[in-house]
Amino acid sequence: MNKNYLNDPWVQAKRWLILTAVGMFTFMATLDASIVNIALPTISKDLAIPMNQAEWIVSVYLMVICALLLFFGKLGDIFGKIRIFRLGTILFIGGSLLSGFNHGLSLLLVGRVIQALGAAMTMSTNNGIITEVFPLNERGKALGWIGSFVSLGSIAGPGIGGLILAKWYWGNIFWINVPVGILTFVLGIFVLPADLSKTPARIDWLGTLSFAVAILGLFGGIFIGQDIGYGHWAVGGLLLLAVLALIIFFHHERRTPAPMLRLVIFKNIDFSLSLLTALMIFVVNFIFNVIAPFYLQNARGLAANTSGYLLMVFPIIQVLVAPIAGSISDRIGPESLTFWGLVLITISQIGYFLTDLQSPLWLFTAFVGLVGFGNGLFQAPNNTIVMSSVATKDLGMAGGINGLARELGMVIGITFATTILFSAMSQQLGRHVTTYLPQHPATFIYGMKVTFIISIVLSLLATILTGYRWLKHRRRTV
Repeated sequence: MNKNYLNDPWVQAKRWLILTAVGMFTFMATLDASIVNIALPTISKDLAIPMNQAEWIVSVYLMVICALLLFFGKLGDIFGKIRIFRLGTILFIGGSLLSGFNHGLSLLLVGRVIQALGAAMTMSTNNGIITEVFPLNERGKALGWIGSFVSLGSIAGPGIGGLILAKWYWGNIFWINVPVGILTFVLGIFVLPADLSKTPARIDWLGTLSFAVAILGLFGGIFIGQDIGYGHWAVGGLLLLAVLALIIFFHHERRTPAPMLRLVIFKNIDFSLSLLTALMIFVVNFIFNVIAPFYLQNARGLAANTSGYLLMVFPIIQVLVAPIAGSISDRIGPESLTFWGLVLITISQIGYFLTDLQSPLWLFTAFVGLVGFGNGLFQAPNNTIVMSSVATKDLGMAGGINGLARELGMVIGITFATTILFSAMSQQLGRHVTTYLPQHPATFIYGMKVTFIISIVLSLLATILTGYRWLKHRRRTV
């Protein structure tokens, strides 16, 4: 048996089909983190539940993924990334089927948890599989395509969801995954190779448990606090539990001989800076994901499908730009592309900040396209830096950490957007606000501007850090 996919003619002949199989499932897993947002009002009405309960349909999916990404990344290193990826596809298809039935919130949440388990398995192994399969001179292009699938799924949710809701029952936003998932799974049977790279090791159960408790306690406390207030004892208890679990996690990981997360990996500056900037940009993207439907549908009065068409500009441009950026990255290096991509993202956030009720929709759409272009330039080269800066034995772990940064960015972005938006609106009106107020559109615009100030700051900080990394790289190569 070959010890390297790069020396296996069969694998190399099918590497682009392998990319297709991995990429399609990556798209569906990330899509389901964002597509539900626009359907929450419909689901809330259909299931006869309040919006604060309906929001758990989104939250529980992201929380479970964040809690388990590192675990499944490490499991991929131990038992094989292909095996974990295949099991994840089966769970995701089953969870998607279950989530689409209109039999109450409890069944829907169970379906979302199963979906999240499958998504965590596929997300934590996808970059590692591609990095092992593709030679160095094509790796940037291949990771660029994976980055396109990730970002397309992450950002296309409101657009695709709006189009589905305009014509069909809300369960179809989940059921659409089933036939596509089955076709992709069948393709994987024929093209995905047997696992070759496995690292015998013990499973770090204490690290897994403490990290999961930290994530679930932190974001559970934040989401519950938005509803009942952060002064409530239950919220304080969850946040305290999260802090204690995080302390236990780091204390244990530094001392155990077989950690779930080798903390020494963060001593690599390129790796750490790339992860930090990726997290910040996903926070920025998901702030937009939350705010944009409010702005277009509530403040500007557009139909859901019309809003969907406008928001699709972002992923369409990104999916066109990212593979090109990946190819260019293979030739000139990724550092400069990531910097200029972040410059464009920062400009787009300034444009959103300047938007109001009188702004031409074509101008708003231009900013949507600009941020898609910037993400296309940034994501693929940044993923290349992350996955190329670690040893082969750590690819699964690095893929898990990379996915975790992305998912944490989504959760933090949703949290920032809702918390800052409604806090600013509450401050201006002098009373507690938890939703859009049709009689006060100017108040929403005020809250939107305050929220986008945070996006500008995060984008600018990410740009500065990436500029520093670029200059450091240029000094090394001179």
